[in-house]
Amino acid sequence: MAEAYIVEALRTAGGRRGGALREWHPADLGAAVLDALVVRSGIDPAAIEDVIAGCVSQVGEQSFHIGRNMVLASDLPDSVPAVSIDRQCGSSQQALHFAAQAVMSGTQDVVIAAGVESMTRVPMGTPVILPMQAGIGIGPWPQSIKGRYGVDQFSQFTGAEMMAQIYGFTRTELDQFALSSHRKAAAAADNEAFEREIVIVEGLDKEGKARRHDRDEGIRADASLEALGELKTVAPDGMITAGNASQVCDGASGVLVVSEAALKRHGLTPLARIDNLTVTAGDPVIMLQEPIPATRRALERSGRKLNEIDLYEVNEAFAPVPLAWLNELDADPGRLNVNGGAIALGHPLGASGTKLMATLVHALRARGKKYGLQTMCEGGGIANVTIVEAL
Repeated sequence: MAEAYIVEALRTAGGRRGGALREWHPADLGAAVLDALVVRSGIDPAAIEDVIAGCVSQVGEQSFHIGRNMVLASDLPDSVPAVSIDRQCGSSQQALHFAAQAVMSGTQDVVIAAGVESMTRVPMGTPVILPMQAGIGIGPWPQSIKGRYGVDQFSQFTGAEMMAQIYGFTRTELDQFALSSHRKAAAAADNEAFEREIVIVEGLDKEGKARRHDRDEGIRADASLEALGELKTVAPDGMITAGNASQVCDGASGVLVVSEAALKRHGLTPLARIDNLTVTAGDPVIMLQEPIPATRRALERSGRKLNEIDLYEVNEAFAPVPLAWLNELDADPGRLNVNGGAIALGHPLGASGTKLMATLVHALRARGKKYGLQTMCEGGGIANVTIVEAL
């Protein structure tokens, strides 16, 4: 089978809800990343054969085919096609999988996998809430599904609480993990570890004045265990808070994937090689555990042991998710989310997949490491795993 290579991997710095990126239309924000991928790689934009764009809340400004609108808002020629996909939080990670599969199959040679989510302009839950408020339909889950699983709704917050209870985590342990995320992210930002992966765009300060947006807004260098411990829990008797869960975030990201033939034809230098692509599904009620069996399957299929993997990116949707992953797989916490994760950096839903890949690839190369593994939990009890080899 042909190989697929990552030539460029970029993201915007995260914007807090109502923050620096609040005036960016999501199509324009995604377009900024598409343009940067072309400029930094030096590829002829007309050579791009497809853009696969992940986005979760495909309504309002993210409706009517956000992937195509990103292309139309960019400097790419309108001859470049696009498709919009939704695999919930793993949308742009799946976009990367589809792009790599196209290249590995020989169907295409140059594909961009990308993602965007403006959680300020299209709030989380909007695709469900608006029709319900308008009296349209009964929501995404028919009685057949509710009856099968014995629930009235599927909630990631419920899943996170279930995981915390199953693994016996305490509120303090969850908050300590959150604090570690902020400290690692702050150190990475201060040491310019994100400089190579960030696409600098114009943002706005609190007064509405233009400013350079080159640092993730969610990082709290002053975070403390005491302050985290004072936050109210989502459920009255629960452990999940806004402090030990991922931050609402605006952002866009993208990865340029090419074949070996395209490397030679366009004079491109690869950053990494795709080593394994895996996706699995399991219990949709707890839903957040699936990265554990998905990782096991990915390692089995790749023929690698976890100790061969130098760095892991496990999306910090909620603190129990990476903590349970570490425990179940007996993984090295020193290799996990070394530059912080979504608790500090934000989780722009559909953009998080290629956002994490950008961070993973550049972190591997900065450290002179070889193999990296990325995984995340996704709505419906699904998980993607991607293993890459830095070059």
